[in-house]
Amino acid sequence: MISGFTTSTPVPLYWSSSGPPGSDTLLILHGGPGAQHDYLLPQMLELARDRQCVFYDQRGGGRSRHDDDRALVTWQSQVLDCEAVARELTPGPLTLVGYSWGALLALLYAVEAAHGRVSPRPDRLVLIDPAPISRTWRNAFEAEFARRQQGPAVQALRTELSDSGLQERDPVAYRQRLFELSVAGYFANPRAARSLTPFRITGRVQQSVWESLGDYDLTDALRDVHCPALVVHGREDPIPLDSSRATANALQADLIVLDACGHVPYVEQPDALFGAIRSFLDRTVAHPLRTE
Repeated sequence: MISGFTTSTPVPLYWSSSGPPGSDTLLILHGGPGAQHDYLLPQMLELARDRQCVFYDQRGGGRSRHDDDRALVTWQSQVLDCEAVARELTPGPLTLVGYSWGALLALLYAVEAAHGRVSPRPDRLVLIDPAPISRTWRNAFEAEFARRQQGPAVQALRTELSDSGLQERDPVAYRQRLFELSVAGYFANPRAARSLTPFRITGRVQQSVWESLGDYDLTDALRDVHCPALVVHGREDPIPLDSSRATANALQADLIVLDACGHVPYVEQPDALFGAIRSFLDRTVAHPLRTE
């Protein structure tokens, strides 16, 4: 794996690349907003077995935090950063692989590219449990996630931790368990959260990006995007399946729904997820020259 910082973005963004150079390149967009790419690892490196995978920490998160992040980071600035990263680090055909918020970022980028506001246009889109494409579906997701976090399964895990004496015996392990409890509602089986690499969210970045979207709804705008696309959604994801169905319909894309899976298929159903992605990439061909 090689890594560095971008030189073409308004502020340096940390990136890393893994996989055979000169092969089909995937630009992988992590979730958040305000997180970093590390929490997709090591599982997402499965894609690097036969393709070059480029990751980067989006502005305001991970090793791409800067003093001037106090200025608003918006969806528009994230799209422009994505454009610059794509031009600098993926000079061939552009395949965007987005997870959660990263999938919504990929969609926002694709819409802007369809109207000539950024370039290159993506040649392919892989959207893994995309964040809701409308404010209405986002509100539904937030309510469902809150319900799960207060539900009996997660409450039982909280009681188990409280009774364990772990806080006094091993404070580091205790903090790890607190992280797992904070994300347990994303999983079909809350105990599977133990396999998720810990991460931190920069709260002000997350808030400013979502506020910049306002009362958004991408349903109609997505019909202007014309490229092969794959949408994968865990059946037990707290994000409404209807949002991913609408995404797939607007893009005329394949939709694969994974059973016994919540919001983190690369942890819960990695074989099914990566098999679906690899099959999609193998049967779709990125253009040898970019579509500007």
